[in-house]
Amino acid sequence: MSGTMRAAVVTADGVQLREVPRPVPGPEEVLVRVRAATLNRADLGVAAGGAHGAMGGPGTILGLDFAGEVVAVGPGVTGVKPGDRVTASGAGGYAEYAVADIGRVQQVPDRNLSWEEAATLPVALATMHDAIVVNGRLARGESVMILGASSGVGIMGMQIAKFMGAGLVVGTSTDATRRARLKEFGADITVDTRDADWAAQVLAATDGKGVDLVVDQVSGPTINAAMRCTAILGRIVNVGRLGGAKGEFDFDLHATRRITYIGVTHRTRSRAEIRAEYEAMRRDLWAAVEEGRFAIPIDRVFPLEEVAQALAHMKANRHFGKIVLSV
Repeated sequence: MSGTMRAAVVTADGVQLREVPRPVPGPEEVLVRVRAATLNRADLGVAAGGAHGAMGGPGTILGLDFAGEVVAVGPGVTGVKPGDRVTASGAGGYAEYAVADIGRVQQVPDRNLSWEEAATLPVALATMHDAIVVNGRLARGESVMILGASSGVGIMGMQIAKFMGAGLVVGTSTDATRRARLKEFGADITVDTRDADWAAQVLAATDGKGVDLVVDQVSGPTINAAMRCTAILGRIVNVGRLGGAKGEFDFDLHATRRITYIGVTHRTRSRAEIRAEYEAMRRDLWAAVEEGRFAIPIDRVFPLEEVAQALAHMKANRHFGKIVLSV
């Protein structure tokens, strides 16, 4: 299948809608007619001229997760056929058509999910299952803190932690309105990391022990306070760096509390590793997804033509949940 399509492309003059060649699926890829795509923080960096793994530079089509109908499949693809409703992660989702590796494609649950709702699922589910269950090694009854809990991925993380048996879930947000909503999505306690005593608040909530697992999307200036409220032999999984990629690190505190500090990203994973990640997520969570156990609120939907406005809305950091493009 050849032809052209509309896509949101990185240019020297910002992100613009352009007519570009329609992608062709490889042997183990699926071509999707995109109906909705969601914004992720990584898109902002690429839109500004940066790189995210192999993505980046002029001509890059933004978009890491999307939902739509299967149009064509490569000869090595099984289990998915043209006409199927799917949600997937990949690259180039801000477009009328996008391709995804078969290992990152899920059938849309048959429960009247909108395209916009379906598009919120892949990256958030896979990222937080990988952080909490695989790398974070959450055991039933343990306590979990999500730093940056009002992001779409953070909201999903709180729900996954509860579903997988966490005894206490702490969510952080610096916005009072968003913080008030975290309890709708699994938080037992909410904290403002701008408070001078926020680590003491977490310690008080855990009878002085600290949390067993921290999923850190903020980093930067919060790392030392985060370590102060991590339990001895606790784990910190570094997923994101919304507060800054560099900061002072108290090595003595880290050693004293014997914290396991784990960095994760998708950028350096092989296709086989990412397939394994999605397979593990589906094994633990997909039946619950089909039952409607997980959801991320949609903050706002923009048409593809307003991609620049959608990115500006994310950059302003006033949203709660996911920002979606309707294609």
